[in-house]
Parts: sequence; C-alpha cells; structure tokens
Amino acid sequence: MSPRTFSASFPRFVVVGGLCAVLNNVAVIALVRNGFGSVTASVIAFGPVLLVGFALHSLFTFATQPTRLTFGRYTLAMLSNFPAWAGLLYVFCDVLRISVSLVAPGATVLIFLWNYSSSRWAFLPGASPERQRPASERQM
Repeated sequence: MSPRTFSASFPRFVVVGGLCAVLNNVAVIALVRNGFGSVTASVIAFGPVLLVGFALHSLFTFATQPTRLTFGRYTLAMLSNFPAWAGLLYVFCDVLRISVSLVAPGATVLIFLWNYSSSRWAFLPGASPERQRPASERQM
C-alpha cells in the first residue's frame, strides 16, 4: 500500500471502525448484562455490526462499489478476528470474572490494527493497473 493510500483511508477507517467498535461493545455489554454469555452475546452482535461496517467502509472508508465479492471478503476478514475477540471475552469475563465493561474495550483495542489490514484486503483486492506497470513507465 502506498503512503498516500494509507494516509487517505486510515483516518476514515478509525472513524468507521470506532463507530463499529462502540456499537459492538454496547451490544455485547447490554446482552451480557441481560443474561447472555459473552460468546453468545458476541455472536448475536456480529451480524448487525458486520452490515453497518460493510456499508460504511464501502461508501466512506474505501470509496468502493459494494459487491458480493467485497461483502464475502469483508465477512471472512471479520470472521477471522472473531475467534480472538470471543476467546478474549471468554477467558477474561467468563473464566477470570473480569467485568465485560473493561474487557470488551480492551479486546477491541487489541484487534483494531488487524481489522484495518483485513478490511483493506477485503475492499482493495489486488494491485491497481498503475502499480502493475514498471516504475519507469509510471507518471510522477
């Protein structure tokens, strides 16, 4: 990824990722407080947050046309970090009995950069035609 692409998309990712993190944390915390286990709460919150994240990342963060391919890739990317999220919540909340209000935000911070990398993969799959040309032929 070029520095220009990173500098353009990362601040927007922080906004959308932050919103999704807040939505996910609020949903998981509310569900746990209403009797659901942390893993079950995470599964229930996953779908709605996935849809919101996909829509906002498509339109705002990466400015790409939403397609079935990008939705599938984004879903795989988000599912790839889901075991870490659920595992952290299970160990710290269910086993160690630490408050979900502390653990959920902490787990969010731990997987934030992974989410950015995997989201980039989902929405920017492959090199652009400009990057495929030899450097000597590219316009400066």
